[in-house]
Amino acid sequence: MCGVLAAALLAGCGTAAASSAVSSSAAPVKSAVSADSSTQRIVTFQDALGYTVSVKSWKRVVAAYGSFAETWKLAGGSVVGVTSDAIEEKRVQKTDGLQVVGSVEKPNLEKILAASPDFVLLSASLPEHTKLHAALTKAGIPHAYFRVETFTDYLSMLQQLCSMTGRSDLYHKNGLEVQEHIQKIIHTVQGQPKPTALLIRAYSTNATVKGENSMTGAMLKDLGAVNVATNHKNLLENLSMESILSANPDFIFTVTMGKSDAKAQAHLKQTLQSNPGWASLSAVKNKRYYQLPKDLFHYKPNDRWGESYAYLAKILYPKLASQIS
Repeated sequence: MCGVLAAALLAGCGTAAASSAVSSSAAPVKSAVSADSSTQRIVTFQDALGYTVSVKSWKRVVAAYGSFAETWKLAGGSVVGVTSDAIEEKRVQKTDGLQVVGSVEKPNLEKILAASPDFVLLSASLPEHTKLHAALTKAGIPHAYFRVETFTDYLSMLQQLCSMTGRSDLYHKNGLEVQEHIQKIIHTVQGQPKPTALLIRAYSTNATVKGENSMTGAMLKDLGAVNVATNHKNLLENLSMESILSANPDFIFTVTMGKSDAKAQAHLKQTLQSNPGWASLSAVKNKRYYQLPKDLFHYKPNDRWGESYAYLAKILYPKLASQIS
């Protein structure tokens, strides 16, 4: 089994490969750095949207995504501005000097500019973020787009940020040590029968099925689970009791979205769980229906990614739970 993470981080599947991947990654963090005549350190790199980014100062950083604010902190940096989700998710503490620059869905350009940033962190996956490129470029404010959906993405972002702060120790602590933890979990469950799983993202008004490309879907794949949406494409297009019965997964996982978990759960109960066919599902009969915690499976777990893998692995392989930490 070599899933998204395993393929990216392991040269092969096994203890030797895992050890090799960790040791080879443990070298000091490097980046494209040059010095100008005033001895300022300039960091240049290409971001997730292909823009060439050159940054010479990062004393006043604004993060337009809560998880990015936390990643910057994990790299040894500090922020002067964040979007409201950073505070709601407790990624950062609200202080008198910290400015809230809108929401993650709609960061406020005027508030970003008012914070006088020398560097701005943005998401390549959010349209309202990508729209800011022209205005920030015109204002002469260095900014970079990152796309984080898997642990590998997080590790890459952390490495880039640690290359700026010069904190290779934090790259090791908050990145490589987490990577090693995940690799040990993957190695522990290798060779086990592959369970099938259905992953549902639930909202207050609808629910969708997520495939292997989603954050939790990628973790399930790395752990050897088979996402039923891979062979039942209709699930991705239309979540219905009929399609779930056809797939009959060994496990069903749900992740609630939005501010009201209760409303999301009520919608699932009304649309799926009240159906007589629900009780006949293998996952339900065997008590393998789980609602996953938001902090590990909705919000980006960052340095807690290993906890997310361990949480899933213990559910998928209960006989190995004592070997998974």
